[in-house]
Amino acid sequence: MTTEARTFTDALPITRVPRTGLPTRAVVVGDPARASAVADLLDDTKEVSYHREYRTFTGTWQGTPVVVASHGVGAPGAILLFQELADAGVTTILRLGTAGAIRPGIRDGDLVIADAAVRDDGVTQQLIPAEYPAFATPEAVIALQRAARAAQAPYHRGVVWTRAAFQPGFLPLPGEAYAAAGIAAIEMELSALYVFASTHGLVAGGALVVDGANADELVDEDAPFSTGGYNPHRNVVAEGVDRGARIALDALRLLAATEH
Repeated sequence: MTTEARTFTDALPITRVPRTGLPTRAVVVGDPARASAVADLLDDTKEVSYHREYRTFTGTWQGTPVVVASHGVGAPGAILLFQELADAGVTTILRLGTAGAIRPGIRDGDLVIADAAVRDDGVTQQLIPAEYPAFATPEAVIALQRAARAAQAPYHRGVVWTRAAFQPGFLPLPGEAYAAAGIAAIEMELSALYVFASTHGLVAGGALVVDGANADELVDEDAPFSTGGYNPHRNVVAEGVDRGARIALDALRLLAATEH
């Protein structure tokens, strides 16, 4: 990979992504190291910016130009990336993340394709009334599902819970009600993407690799505010993330093909 130096005047202020010249389709992830790993799957890869948690690459996937960028942990910071990618001309954003399983039958390493998200993200409530839904673009969901089927990957569709707090605190939570309602998984950024995309005319979708049960079920009784046995650093998760990255990139290719 090569890194291109950018001056302040031709880079956006928070993420330092270039103001012009990016491909219109992007995969976003939380971890900058994961962004690098996904970018390694591309041809003609270039690192175009790296500032704070925001690391951005361009390249091509099977002939389709794409962006791969990281947004860090949590929706308030992630939505800054979504805004600046849109400012730079990106019109399609797929989030590849990790999540805790809630619905029975979803295993570590499986993919959850999110039709919609519960808006407990800590930022969109300050942008638009709570009654506004967080929903994926149907075409993005279909493309992700097609790519997962083609890869013969274990996947599930459903609603996910985007929650700002990772660890449990002092307040009672609606986890049991969400489980009874069939919520598939819990994560931290997707509802912000869906609200931002739908209010700005963008295409958005999310594919989440399961890395364990949700954090509230992993509490150590001797240390009730720790995350207990949570361990995402396992081979089954790493294999799922690699598989999910290829599925997300292939979904971008499928979406690009429908536009011609």
